[in-house]
Amino acid sequence: MPENSPRAFVTGITGQDGSYLSEQLLGAGWDVHALVRREQGSEPATPAAPVLLDQRIRQHRGDLADPSQLAALIQDIQPGVVFNLGGISSVARSWEEPALTAQVSGVAVTAMLEAAWRFQENSGKPVKFVQASSAEIFGSATHSPQTEETAIRPVSPYGAAKAYAHSMVDIYRERGLAASSAILYNHESPRRPLDFVTRKITSQVAAIAAGSGERLGLGNLEARRDWGWAPDFVDAMLRMAAAETADDYIIATGTAHSVSDFVAASFAAVGIEDWEEHVFIDQRFVRPADASEMRGDASKARRQLGWEPTVEFKEIVARMTRHDVSLLEKDGLHE
Repeated sequence: MPENSPRAFVTGITGQDGSYLSEQLLGAGWDVHALVRREQGSEPATPAAPVLLDQRIRQHRGDLADPSQLAALIQDIQPGVVFNLGGISSVARSWEEPALTAQVSGVAVTAMLEAAWRFQENSGKPVKFVQASSAEIFGSATHSPQTEETAIRPVSPYGAAKAYAHSMVDIYRERGLAASSAILYNHESPRRPLDFVTRKITSQVAAIAAGSGERLGLGNLEARRDWGWAPDFVDAMLRMAAAETADDYIIATGTAHSVSDFVAASFAAVGIEDWEEHVFIDQRFVRPADASEMRGDASKARRQLGWEPTVEFKEIVARMTRHDVSLLEKDGLHE
């Protein structure tokens, strides 16, 4: 790696977004450093990491729950850009572990912001910081679509932790750190872990199409979300890192679909139109609180970053479903 290559420190690199981000950074010649909970060897770290980490990525063992360790890593790595994609990534899990969610998705962000700011102040070298925020910070929004000016009103531990981190990004930007928040709406790909509802849908639809005889149990079918393509959203974060001025940007398609729309599109991808008979409401998956519709207005990102989503909703669902069908075929389970 040339000594003058731009250097990035990435958390959450074994997740869906982190894997796409690392590929794009390496392809552009970046020196990529990653926080990992253990050394990545012959096995993927999580179901979200279907491919092994590239050997060019410099791995650093650490834990988001250890603020002093995070600070030491940033001082040691001396990155030009910090991409924070790590943390509890599931709203459902945040209800099970609210304190841990607050620590790794909220407090840890403050530790990294402080470390980046201190390194910048002591070294005189500018540092950029890109935080993967979430539409969940808006929670019970009273209007749709949401903009960067929408009031922050989270309704889950996940949303509350992200809201705290989002506020800290703004505070450190005022202190002189080029810190930006990517307010990400739902974004999917075949790399989404199986414990997310979207991948649960596509994997079980593939199994049903293969003749499993099972039914798909879901929670709120009427919840509406703005679903985009994960590589597009990673591209937006890269554009934010390259921008001259740090700011907050909603990253969304501007179109909302219901969970039932997602289910119908997945079944359609395998040629099943009468999907209702294969689905039932499972009360175990009904959340204590769930925003009815989340839809984002990404006009600012389009205008200032030149960003545009490239894959429409039905194609996203079809790609995910076809991927899960191919996995079954590879395992010899497809009839």
